[in-house]
Amino acid sequence: MKTSTQFSLLFSTLLFTATAKAQTTTYTPQQMVDALHGVFGKHPNARAVHAKGIITEGSFTASTDAKKITKALQFKGGKTPITVRFSDFTGIPTISDTDGHSNPRGLAIKFHLSDGTETDIVAHSYNGFPVATTDEFRELLSALATNGSAITTPTPLDSFLDTHPIAKTFLTSQKPASTSFATLPYYGVNSFKFTNEKGESTFIRYQFIPEEGEQFLTKEELSQASPNYLNNEIKSHLKTKSITFKLYAQVAEKGDIIDNPSIAWPDTRKRILLGTLSIKKLTANSWEEDQKLSFIPNHLTNGIETADPMLEDRSKAYPISVKERR
Repeated sequence: MKTSTQFSLLFSTLLFTATAKAQTTTYTPQQMVDALHGVFGKHPNARAVHAKGIITEGSFTASTDAKKITKALQFKGGKTPITVRFSDFTGIPTISDTDGHSNPRGLAIKFHLSDGTETDIVAHSYNGFPVATTDEFRELLSALATNGSAITTPTPLDSFLDTHPIAKTFLTSQKPASTSFATLPYYGVNSFKFTNEKGESTFIRYQFIPEEGEQFLTKEELSQASPNYLNNEIKSHLKTKSITFKLYAQVAEKGDIIDNPSIAWPDTRKRILLGTLSIKKLTANSWEEDQKLSFIPNHLTNGIETADPMLEDRSKAYPISVKERR
């Protein structure tokens, strides 16, 4: 396998951040997709990352406070049907759920709105990002790509991390394996601008908090777990009860950096409850269904705008990646 636990954290956050409006890199979308394949290999019909997943269905019920900060249709009240995909990390569709490279886990939600349109949120189970800009990320990709074959010290990765302490911290902060996809919090790394009916704007980041709290396997439990234990747990879980997450908007305060995803906002920041996700059942989970299903971070609706310019470049890469796997 061409990956490492370090690769896992880095690439997951690249694909699980939100998109904005200004190009911020000199690299082409094709070059970025090729860089992903350079780490994990190119697997036919597989996603570039988070290739292994399980698809579920349910509903989202907006809170009464949500419409106070955004006029977005999914937050105006009532229930909205949703499609939710949980996933392991890497672009390797056969990776074991017990493999450290399968962290962080992914959560992607598609809202099927009452006007016939759709909008997406993508998140992952780590609150942070290693670098501030897309160009810095490309430098990191280059370092990672050559790190395994480096015969001199310091390695390219060592040199990069020496000048990027946030990236170094990021690489050493991976969570242990969870008991379930349903026992992890998930975070949207990038910022969004919410605007309400009065024209008032608020900058936020998404947080998904599990009703069952955070729960992790012991080392002994992990050693005995099956390669597909997470998918199997979801199948068993949904036979007896639903899976519930609270969706919050973490609100920026004066002085918080809006357009730098490597700076997580303090836990003391105000959170506004946007609503509740209730996941009720599995879908068919056929190969055809997974191929057709895509989650695009800048697939937004009126009342929500991206506020971090990093991933306009990523939005241009998504169609390339989708075309390759189909």
